[in-house]
Amino acid sequence: MYLSETLEQILPLVRKPGRYTGGELHASAKDWQETDVRFALVFPDLYEIGMSHYGLQILYHILNADDQTLAERCYCPDIDMERELRRHAMQLFSLESRRPLGDFDVIGITLPYELCYTNILTILDLAGLPFRSQERGQESPLIIGGGSCGMNPEPVADFFDAIVLGDGEEVIVDIAHTIRRAKKTGLERKELLGELAEIEGVYVPSFFAPHYAGAELVAMEPLRPGGKPVRRRILPGLPGPEERGKPLVPIVRPIHDRLGIEIARGCTRGCRFCQAGIIYRPVRERSIDDIMTIAEQDIGSSGFEELALLSLSSGDYSCLPELMVRLMNRFADQYVSVSMPSMRVGTLTPEIMDQIKRVRKTGFTVAPEAGTDRLREVINKGISEADLLDTCRNAFAMGWKLIKLYFMIGLPTETGEDVEAIVDLASKARNEAGSLAGRVQINVSVGTFVPKPHTPFQWERQLTLAESRERIHRLKSILPRKGFKLKWHDPDQSFMEGVFSRGDRRLSTLIEQAWKSGVRLDGWSEHYRLENWQRAAETCGMDLDMYLQARNPEKPLPWDHLDCGVDRDFLVREYHNGLNRVYTPDCRTRGCQKCGLCDFKTIYPVVHSADRPPAVKDGYPSIEKTRAGNQDRVFSCRVHYTRLGDSRFFGHLEILQLVFRALTRAGVHVLYSQGFNPSPRVSFSPALSVGVESECEYFDLDLPRPMTNQAEVAARLNMELPPGMRVTGIGIKPEREPEALLVDYSVTPVNALSSKQRESIARFLAGEHHLVERVRKNRKKQLDIRPLVHSLETEDRALTMTLISVQGKAGINPKDILREVVGLSEEEVLLARIKKNRVAIFPANA
Repeated sequence: MYLSETLEQILPLVRKPGRYTGGELHASAKDWQETDVRFALVFPDLYEIGMSHYGLQILYHILNADDQTLAERCYCPDIDMERELRRHAMQLFSLESRRPLGDFDVIGITLPYELCYTNILTILDLAGLPFRSQERGQESPLIIGGGSCGMNPEPVADFFDAIVLGDGEEVIVDIAHTIRRAKKTGLERKELLGELAEIEGVYVPSFFAPHYAGAELVAMEPLRPGGKPVRRRILPGLPGPEERGKPLVPIVRPIHDRLGIEIARGCTRGCRFCQAGIIYRPVRERSIDDIMTIAEQDIGSSGFEELALLSLSSGDYSCLPELMVRLMNRFADQYVSVSMPSMRVGTLTPEIMDQIKRVRKTGFTVAPEAGTDRLREVINKGISEADLLDTCRNAFAMGWKLIKLYFMIGLPTETGEDVEAIVDLASKARNEAGSLAGRVQINVSVGTFVPKPHTPFQWERQLTLAESRERIHRLKSILPRKGFKLKWHDPDQSFMEGVFSRGDRRLSTLIEQAWKSGVRLDGWSEHYRLENWQRAAETCGMDLDMYLQARNPEKPLPWDHLDCGVDRDFLVREYHNGLNRVYTPDCRTRGCQKCGLCDFKTIYPVVHSADRPPAVKDGYPSIEKTRAGNQDRVFSCRVHYTRLGDSRFFGHLEILQLVFRALTRAGVHVLYSQGFNPSPRVSFSPALSVGVESECEYFDLDLPRPMTNQAEVAARLNMELPPGMRVTGIGIKPEREPEALLVDYSVTPVNALSSKQRESIARFLAGEHHLVERVRKNRKKQLDIRPLVHSLETEDRALTMTLISVQGKAGINPKDILREVVGLSEEEVLLARIKKNRVAIFPANA
């Protein structure tokens, strides 16, 4: 791998180094020289967010399915990693081969949400590339964007050579073929951009120029003859199971740590605030058989313990009751739960809830959006207060104790009464628990409405900062404390989301100025500071409030040259329908609503009606009875393993998850705990510090039957564990753990020990006591570490030490010795190569 030696000097110094090691299960390992078009797919936020992103994995597997094309991944580095890359003059690199991003033909950057825009500049700068497309030359990689923000990419358009609009599965292949031809024929960069612009769904920003009259946009002028709006690419149907690659299994736990299966794309419920409901039309469902095939192959190849049914509204899937029964009948006894992240009030029936809870109760979130039926009619939500209360009553009756309700403030025509009705509705929802109301909780989550391009409400104003804060304060003051919890999206963040959502190209100057002043990772509240943007706007002479004002429907918009497929006349009609509280039904069930998208030849709704009655749910065994029956007899064994190389950078919780999933994939049937959230009965040796290697780690398993084929199980596990983690033996778990252990370590400091440091070691060994200060639960205590060091020796550049670990008492680790005894700096401690070599029982008479 490239850059490995320099990376060895960086990873010990950063938080969560596992973000940058690669090595995920099913990651591509293609030979660079055997491919002729190479993509770096970049998610412009931290690993934990990017590894949860379904779209990037789809493109990753499609590109790597072509023998001549290579795709590798990269995620935005955290601030500490960015600092170290700059300190070591090292370019940002891909995870798979650790090649610098500048070596690739294409850097494909996802555009998932507005607050990641400065991260794009971090990525380009760390790749050694100019920010703006016009400043990059023939040898620079093409910078191509895509994602939901691609339908108004104007604030970042100048940074990109091309942007994909719409579904990416087909267009990414077309792009790869075009680049391959261009490389063979030696096309100049501008000619290549012209070729890309001919692909349906590819927008080349440099072929359009904005014109302003003062502060007002008056036109987006096409610069090529015959230039016309760029229409988004629409996939007629979702790809079949045979076209799907094996899911990547993360190292560092992502925010959504589960297997995602897209059961449908698109939604035509017609919520007038919802951009996704417009730009992902029409609805295209997967068949039950395809979903079951994908679930079967992906659960088996990944070991995930949760399966998420992904869709804009999972509850609207036409065959959901039958699908849920089939999934749970197949996977419940493997303790795989099923979740639906996007459920709609009225679609969560008691039958579906009954299936969900067969393994564990996953989260329960519903989105009324508004507090009154009147305002829900304005936004075309299509649900009533009675629908919501029915759903809550059913959930409480099925055993749920927590329900999350999501609302927006600032929707068009909202009044103070609508805001206060949020609290009234939450109170009524809690009362549906009846006699159990004192034991249940309602979490109320509130966000500020942000008008989005290509929606009926794209012309509406957004609340000012003061208005958002006042309405949230009002909710805080009237929501009862007992049984309720209020969370809200920071109005400061919503402010800049609104600026960028309907922004134009002038904002690229603002983004660049803010980045230069240190703005990073704005999607994380601990990093976001609105005043940084306000100072940047002042420097650039910009009025940010202008972007939140209402727009004139007769005037051009910055995204008018980007065609989402839905007619502008339909959006105008829906805007007026909203103001008049006229309901627009779902075209899946009530006929075409004339939005202008479908041609009914290749593009039309794909909906699968169940051909048979819903499966009968009785007859499945109670999971509680199954657990109890499996645990009448317990057989325990101990698995010994190494943790070397890159695996030393994995945290303890990451090791746990890796082992759990490796056991599942290897077919090792472990007993599970009982209760509402069953987990594998696996216990681990004491946690190692991140960065420390070990030849002698272990974990203990509780099994329903004796393990008679230890060598075969060890071989299967070694096929599933990441590099550096290898099972070295399997034996019987000891009946009792020894009271004290001797633990041998070898340490190689980054620099040779000085004479002063060697003298410090000699004084320590000659003394009887050595007190150090420890802080536990905000209280300072002194610990004598001298009795815990059995031996400490220096050999050339290396140190060897044997430490005593006493069960139930405070202990020390080699890093403590390096700090407190040798006197190394914190950076030297972190860079020292430490390995745990052997563990032995401390003699009772010692």
